[in-house]
Amino acid sequence: MPSDRAVEAEKPESDHASIRDAITHTSPQDEAQLTRRILFKTDTRILPILSLLFLCSFLDRTNVGNARIIGLEKDLGISNLQYNQGLAVFYATYIASELPSNLVLKKLTPKLWLPCLTCAWGLITMCLGFVRSFASFFAVRALLGLAEGGLLPGMVLYLSGLYTRREIAVRVGLFYTAASLSGAFGGLLARGLSAIGPRGGLEGWRWIFIIEGLITIVAGTIAYLLLPTSISSASYLSEEEKEFALLRLQGRTQSTSSERFNPVIEREERFKWSEVRRGVFNVQVWLTSTAYFAILSGLYSFGLFLPTIINDMKITSNANETQLWSVIPYAVATPITVLIAFASDRLNLRGVMMLCTLPVAIVGYAVIANVSAASVRFGMTCLMAIGMYASVPCVLVWNANNSAGHYKRATTSALQLAVANCGGFVATFVYPSHEGPLYHKGHTICLALLVYAWFAILANVLWCAKINRDKKNGKYAQYEGSGGDRDPRFKMVL
Repeated sequence: MPSDRAVEAEKPESDHASIRDAITHTSPQDEAQLTRRILFKTDTRILPILSLLFLCSFLDRTNVGNARIIGLEKDLGISNLQYNQGLAVFYATYIASELPSNLVLKKLTPKLWLPCLTCAWGLITMCLGFVRSFASFFAVRALLGLAEGGLLPGMVLYLSGLYTRREIAVRVGLFYTAASLSGAFGGLLARGLSAIGPRGGLEGWRWIFIIEGLITIVAGTIAYLLLPTSISSASYLSEEEKEFALLRLQGRTQSTSSERFNPVIEREERFKWSEVRRGVFNVQVWLTSTAYFAILSGLYSFGLFLPTIINDMKITSNANETQLWSVIPYAVATPITVLIAFASDRLNLRGVMMLCTLPVAIVGYAVIANVSAASVRFGMTCLMAIGMYASVPCVLVWNANNSAGHYKRATTSALQLAVANCGGFVATFVYPSHEGPLYHKGHTICLALLVYAWFAILANVLWCAKINRDKKNGKYAQYEGSGGDRDPRFKMVL
């Protein structure tokens, strides 16, 4: 399969020049129509596939929570501590794989790398259906984290090459709703799949892993067949549309003059450790990553232990009914997540939006930690889901928005997720079974972390505003024309 560079080299430069010239003289009305056409085609071809991959990712990392309440611990003969250790090793390997995965993404191309990761963890998920001891459970969870770790940072990096800075949050929001939908869908699916067993010598919880693993492998195959490597090789776009899409990303059209991302230059960019260091020693990435860590501590514990928390409320009569009740908080969070992401793009605000969404989750945790009424506590799970899920698209794209240069953006995107996913360690141990049924300590820990997240986001908003003022006052004049995020014309998104 020829590379993007080879494909472009086959086309006479005069063809590119004539297309660019025609685009330059396009009226604002025609430009808006062309933009809508490109976005519609990209949205309908790319987002459903990425959403499917992310849905599978969340299903395959959290289905262990559904399997737990229908016999996993008992059948494997493992303790609560060993179960938590199995969850923790997943996050350890998941975190370790994120940055290396993003650095090789450009070399192997998203079209190949993302589907390969998906098929790999689908196969590993199937293996979870055949584990017989703590040792095998521990080992397979470690391999699952290694395979899954590169997906989310890879998808964010991939999308940053398809959309402008003011378009990416709502797209990330749309595929991230797959995470909240996975909670709803996962509960329903687990309810249905568990009914298969015992069959073929396998208990019902094992069939959850086996069937969901098969679904994931199919999803990875579909992704390989349909995903383009980049916007310049997208078969669903005409030559005019490809050229215009590249000009939009470079900020060379009337509607994208604030953009300073150049995919043509970045495609030719060579690896430099200096760019990696620039990403690592970046104030913004540490403020957002620690805030994201706090959010994911709550989000992952929510996904892993929601069935257990609801079960201990005694508002359901059996485990199957609990699976169905666990659908409700996710279903409520899904449309609000999309709405917040849409507003974030329209207003071109990230941190400011989070300063409004995080208090919703903070209120939810504050109440559920101190109230014993089951109906009120269940209502608070909906607020917890809304506040956390609605915050994620904004924080997820913030560093990508404010980083220019492929390897710096690859570093900041992966590093943020590596730090943030350490929240998985907190999540696995924050709700020990002996703390039930109220789990006051666990809820209070998540509450404190979310309060920290709010202040970290506020600090980053103020820091980005300071950088914009400094650029306006000439303090970054030496980087004029560099094309990177230090260029005075590159405005930080707040």
